[in-house]
Amino acid sequence: MTWVLLRGLTRESRHWGGLAKQLAGLPGAGQVVTLDLPGNGVFHGQASPSSVRAIMALARRQLQAQGVAPPWHLLAMSLGGMVATDWAQQHPQEVSRLVLINSSMRPFSPVAERLRPGNWPALALLAARWHNADHAERTIHRLTCNNTSSREADLAAWVQIRQTAPVSRANAWRQLLAAAQFSCAPQAPTCPALVLSSTADRLVDPRCSQRVARAWQAAHHSHPWAGHDLPHDDASWVGEQLHRWLAAS
Repeated sequence: MTWVLLRGLTRESRHWGGLAKQLAGLPGAGQVVTLDLPGNGVFHGQASPSSVRAIMALARRQLQAQGVAPPWHLLAMSLGGMVATDWAQQHPQEVSRLVLINSSMRPFSPVAERLRPGNWPALALLAARWHNADHAERTIHRLTCNNTSSREADLAAWVQIRQTAPVSRANAWRQLLAAAQFSCAPQAPTCPALVLSSTADRLVDPRCSQRVARAWQAAHHSHPWAGHDLPHDDASWVGEQLHRWLAAS
């Protein structure tokens, strides 16, 4: 099996940290492919589309260009989860399993749950000071990570990523617009789905994941203390949930 990983808003493949190793260690694991969404990572010089459908089409084309044959297991978080959901619904023959991490989408959740209002002032300041790498990454870490044991090392790595592949403010806004506008199809994906969420997510209300899982009748597990960036906070827990889910099915 081939695992395909899709990150979220303004994040790229290097932000996955140790999760790729967790996936590679799963029984029967094959190739692990980390895709950068347009406007991020190796594609930071491109303009991000302002719709999830267009982002999905470009990500799909990228995977096809690499010669990786479907079907694929898609694992994605946040905005990447919306892209993966649209992928599974529009091209069901290409997706054999779908794993969503702290993702939210219409029609299941309102905007105040998809992005907690208490964070809006910090996000506005982040946008205003977007080109201040240290401020931007410290703000993102504070909003998304509850595991602070490696904070300074994280920040050094993230600032380096930002300096080598800077995401423009315009692309950040386009990605935010794409996420805000996206509404998935009413029917559940035809492939097995797993929803993982963080009870202590301070950026996105965990009820968003609960509603998706309930609507799809999908398996759902919630981490007790991790933040929005669950793979950063506890990659081992994510790997354990995936192992159990695969073994059970």
